[in-house]
Amino acid sequence: MPAIAAGLQGVVATETKLSMVDGQAGQLVIGGYDVGEIAGKVSFEEACMLLWRGVLPGKEEVPGIRKELATLRALRPETLEIIKTARNAPPIDALRMACATLSLDVSNPNDISPAGDLAMAKRLAARFPTVVAAHARMRQGLEPIAPRPELGLAENFLYMVFGEKPHPSAAKALDTYWVTVIDHGMNASTFTARVIASTRSDMVSAVTGAVGALKGPLHGGAPGPVLDMLVDIKTADRAEAWLRKELEEGRRVMGFGHRVYKVRDPRAEVLSRTAEEMAEADLHNRKLYDLARSVEKTALKVLDEVKPGRNLRTNVEFYTALVLQSIGLLPDQFVAMFACGRVGGWCAHVMEQHGQDRLIRPQSEYVGPRGLRVAR
Repeated sequence: MPAIAAGLQGVVATETKLSMVDGQAGQLVIGGYDVGEIAGKVSFEEACMLLWRGVLPGKEEVPGIRKELATLRALRPETLEIIKTARNAPPIDALRMACATLSLDVSNPNDISPAGDLAMAKRLAARFPTVVAAHARMRQGLEPIAPRPELGLAENFLYMVFGEKPHPSAAKALDTYWVTVIDHGMNASTFTARVIASTRSDMVSAVTGAVGALKGPLHGGAPGPVLDMLVDIKTADRAEAWLRKELEEGRRVMGFGHRVYKVRDPRAEVLSRTAEEMAEADLHNRKLYDLARSVEKTALKVLDEVKPGRNLRTNVEFYTALVLQSIGLLPDQFVAMFACGRVGGWCAHVMEQHGQDRLIRPQSEYVGPRGLRVAR
């Protein structure tokens, strides 16, 4: 038997044109562009089309793309009923349950042709935010708000959650966040989607599986606890003692360290700028942002001293927490918000896998007993 790669560490399973992660250089390339080159400069709808078609749409195409996706946002009654039933469940669970119903209005949900996949990708990207927004309303005992077709995807999501048109900076921050997290190499949820797609299963099945994989705390992350950490630290002068105590007691410092990146996560670089832009508009957020920057600096120093050689640097969770709370979202919604961005990448990987049409079927080495007999 060949050597076992636990967790498939170091195994290259496929070729892709969608994204490249260089953990040593701290680089993330999405469809040929460094993440900092497109996040904040193109809309989420445009970034989706980049991954789905291989090129950014021209400026003249953008209004038509936005209009098309806007027509797909509304949910069927069956989906709304599932969300209502799951109104007390975590948002990511409600999204997983609802996702499985999003092909009910498709005449041939098993169509995995390039055209069929593209049509389904548009539905999923358009409807994921609607699901999360409807759940946010229903768990408060409120009725869902119908989408407004003249609003962009991010702006419309915030309108459906809060009942009023958001400040432009809030919509831009959410758009930037979704583009930043749209794809990230062969992560666990993406691999899950590709394994399902490799059986020639449909896109909705593959993406539903991806949502289930994202829910796990080793993958979906924990941006919510970053806020808990900052609230507990309170002031910059308390940070070093607090951080050292956490490490002495064997606990993780949230928002630092990554399985791949050995330098600062490039997504953290993008989102730190977004958090700063949001902070400039609000005194409370400014104070939290200033505290976060101070805690980040102290944490990097303490981690280098306590865990030398581990290269535990700022990851995407740290500034995700600041960005999402600044637009009024709750910590338990953060993973579902991540899914609303990552669905663009999941759909692109399903398309790519369907195009390759190769079953993913690794081997395993049996280490259990042999030769047992039934004693009766």
